[in-house]
Amino acid sequence: MKTTSIILKTVALFVTLLFNLSAFAQTQKSNSEMKTKTIVFITGAFVGTNSWDEWKTYYESKGYRVIVPDYPHKDADPTTLRNRKPDSALANLTLEELTAYYEKIVRQQPEKPILIGHSLGGMITQILLQKDIAAAGIAIHSAPPKGIMLTKWSSLRSIWSPLSLFGTSKKTYMMSFKDWQYAFTNGMPEAEQRATYEKYATPESVKLIRGGLTDAAKVDFKKYHDPLLIVAGDKDHFFPPAINHKNYKKYKNPSAVTEYKVFEGRNHNVLGLPTWKENADYILNWMSKY
Repeated sequence: MKTTSIILKTVALFVTLLFNLSAFAQTQKSNSEMKTKTIVFITGAFVGTNSWDEWKTYYESKGYRVIVPDYPHKDADPTTLRNRKPDSALANLTLEELTAYYEKIVRQQPEKPILIGHSLGGMITQILLQKDIAAAGIAIHSAPPKGIMLTKWSSLRSIWSPLSLFGTSKKTYMMSFKDWQYAFTNGMPEAEQRATYEKYATPESVKLIRGGLTDAAKVDFKKYHDPLLIVAGDKDHFFPPAINHKNYKKYKNPSAVTEYKVFEGRNHNVLGLPTWKENADYILNWMSKY
């Protein structure tokens, strides 16, 4: 009996050692890959890539190589894109196609980049991070992957019109200024709301937005992934902190780094708020830990 007990204890010790070595190896892998100096920004829906302009300049000043790809068929400034409406080419863009488009760009980089996505771009960041093609991911005010219910009224109200469930998906959707005020810029003076609408707002594919309800938005929360930071804002109507926190809690792999941060006073227009640099600095410091 004593011999059997010793053997069982030895086996248990060996298994524990293997588990710890595996976790250590995953951490070392993440640490080495975070030495990358390449960042790929993944833009959210309804806005142009110019929403990243200040972030791009700032991170470049910190020594990063920054890539901000336009969506397919959105290769122009927001004013030009609004004048194109209706745009049949953009109207046919799907979530599967957009994710594959960004995956190709990420794979073309000379090193595994850091992915930073906002809103729908945050969801795509989470999907790509599971493909072992990025060093880390930051999901800012992210749209939730499939399986995370939109239980907050503000979120349901914000997404209802873009989904156009009783309308056509053959035409692009242009968010109204009234909806922009509620979903993106709540709490801001009307003059600033109008200025941001004119500066950033673009038409969007209804098919792309509906894709968030399909398997194209699926994430395997048990699978190992490289470091992920989920950032929320307490004033966001589109994707409130409760939804981002549910997203964070879904991740179950004990060997993977998943962290969560809530900023006060941030609505969905977080990238363009006067406080944007505080968010950017927090993310910069977070990246440096790994």
